[in-house]
Amino acid sequence: MIAESDETDQAVASDSRLGSRAPAFVRRSRPLHMVWRVGIFVVGLAVIAGGVILLPLPGPGWLIIFAGMAIWGTEFVWAQKVLRWTRRKVADAARSALDPRVRRRNLLITTAVVLVAAGLASWYLASFGFTPPWRAG
Repeated sequence: MIAESDETDQAVASDSRLGSRAPAFVRRSRPLHMVWRVGIFVVGLAVIAGGVILLPLPGPGWLIIFAGMAIWGTEFVWAQKVLRWTRRKVADAARSALDPRVRRRNLLITTAVVLVAAGLASWYLASFGFTPPWRAG
């Protein structure tokens, strides 16, 4: 495990943007650095767990999950790579959303969904009047 960590540290050294962002005095002491890494992992895990709890509830669940990944990204190379991949995918999606053909298609789909919803609402009002569903029986 120690040899694997040293190899990872050497591989990361080639790309200065990847790797631990711990203060130098923490990185110099192996036991302190391990405690630091465990602390970062626990804090990131707590933030991600909070985000997962907020997914079905009103709140910024995905934003909090990505914040937890950013916390992990301060220490773990795999989290930094996941964040880079996610950032690339979001940028690609934003770029494709600006494409006039995609915008036209999205506008047509949205219009169709609104028309169907308006039709269903009209049918409901014509059939039952303005009666709440729990009193329709």
